[in-house]
Amino acid sequence: MKSKRHKKILELIQKQVISTQEELARALRKEGVRVTQATVSRDIKELGLVKVPIGKDLYKYASPHEVTVSESRLAFMLKEFVLKYDYSNNLIVLRTPPGNAQAVASHLDNAQWEEVIGTVAGDDTILLVIKPEEAVPKVLSRIESYLE
Repeated sequence: MKSKRHKKILELIQKQVISTQEELARALRKEGVRVTQATVSRDIKELGLVKVPIGKDLYKYASPHEVTVSESRLAFMLKEFVLKYDYSNNLIVLRTPPGNAQAVASHLDNAQWEEVIGTVAGDDTILLVIKPEEAVPKVLSRIESYLE
């Protein structure tokens, strides 16, 4: 049952612009799938869905596999959504407007910068873990180049 529901969710987010859990639950019900908001929330987490910008203040759910990263797209995401940053030792913290951190982090993950061994995203904060620590200035310089 869960795998069929997951498959249906992935189909729906590819075919439609779905921005909220409520919209997703409604679309699933329209397809004959009985769900609660809690189930939809768990499914979104399990599938690793991210919200990606599709216009000014407009977002849609997308599969991480669907999010392709080009240099220009990454540049747009960083320039548009990174408000400020700071660092300590081998950690860099990026601040975004609320609701944008996961999309930006997904683009950073997909960029596969060799010095970034992982990211953790909340609602408006991204933590980048850098290895080795000596690479932090290089990563900061790269990020700064996109912000100019």
